[in-house]
Amino acid sequence: MVNGGAEPFVIGSKSFTAVAINTAAKAGQWIKSKMGEISRIDTKFSPQDLVTEVDKGSEKLIRNLIMTHFPDHSILGEEGVEPGPEASAKALQAMSEEEYLWIVDPIDGTTNFVHGFPFFSVSIALAHKGEIIVGVVYDPSRDELFVAEKGKGAYMHGKKTVVSLDGQLSTSLVATGLPADRNGALPINLKGIQALSPQVRNLRIAGSAALHLAYVASGRLSGFWEIGLNAWDIAAGALLIQESGGKVTDTEGRPYNLAVRNILATNGEIHDELKQELIKAEATGF
Repeated sequence: MVNGGAEPFVIGSKSFTAVAINTAAKAGQWIKSKMGEISRIDTKFSPQDLVTEVDKGSEKLIRNLIMTHFPDHSILGEEGVEPGPEASAKALQAMSEEEYLWIVDPIDGTTNFVHGFPFFSVSIALAHKGEIIVGVVYDPSRDELFVAEKGKGAYMHGKKTVVSLDGQLSTSLVATGLPADRNGALPINLKGIQALSPQVRNLRIAGSAALHLAYVASGRLSGFWEIGLNAWDIAAGALLIQESGGKVTDTEGRPYNLAVRNILATNGEIHDELKQELIKAEATGF
């Protein structure tokens, strides 16, 4: 699973993937140890956009571990960026020229974590000149670690992950989210939910985009879409899906890149059908 020595995954004897795995696992176990101990919850962009001292502590732990190994690399982490869509886009823009950029969500699914609902994850990706080359999503509640290296496949605990075989929406389990941006992204996403829920086998809204993407990669879901996400929500999961044989674009079908905020990720088989339904419902966010 971990690369043996070919560039660009290794500098000297240090494997990027090994560092990403180790960092995600350590952060995840620390987060899990803090469940039920939260003394303070703050809001960011909206009353639904939560942050705790555990998010901040997790990001600090992740930054420290990565910087110990790769002091010359840059890190884009959720808690280091001002709240709101514009600030997120600006932060990514400012760092998009970096040679090596780690993209980190210290807890994806903070609301779930706060309520003790065990569906949250640590998401860590590494981009080389704007292209994602390593992606790790770790679910500490289930101790499930999803790992991908560009061109080398995706794995969960050493077993190769493969997307589902569902060929149409009517037999597909699909997921989405309820964006914290209550005035912008949420109404658009609700239009998509209304249009798609009668057409799919069922719909799931479990509250961690990174984990939903990992579930698409591992065949547990056949598709996922959401309006108004950030690079740190998507980056690792996008590589997991691509390396598992799936497809990731924006909601109108353009190729995925780090700036994409309106995401459509599927097993590939239902991609066009799902995209057309979102366009028909005027639910693409564009």
